[in-house]
Amino acid sequence: MRNMCKILEVFKKIVLILVAVVGVLFVVYFWNLDQKLLGWAYKQVNLIFDQKKVDIVF
Repeated sequence: MRNMCKILEVFKKIVLILVAVVGVLFVVYFWNLDQKLLGWAYKQVNLIFDQKKVDIVF
């Protein structure tokens, strides 16, 4: 009986972890957070690299 309780506890923890992961992924997808983060990062990279003056002489 004790072994069964331990197995159920482990199963419960696995199910809770999976539910939490699916919930987080759903929120990221629903609010489009991945695209917002990439858009912010893209702007930051452009701010860093677009500040340099480039003088092309042929």
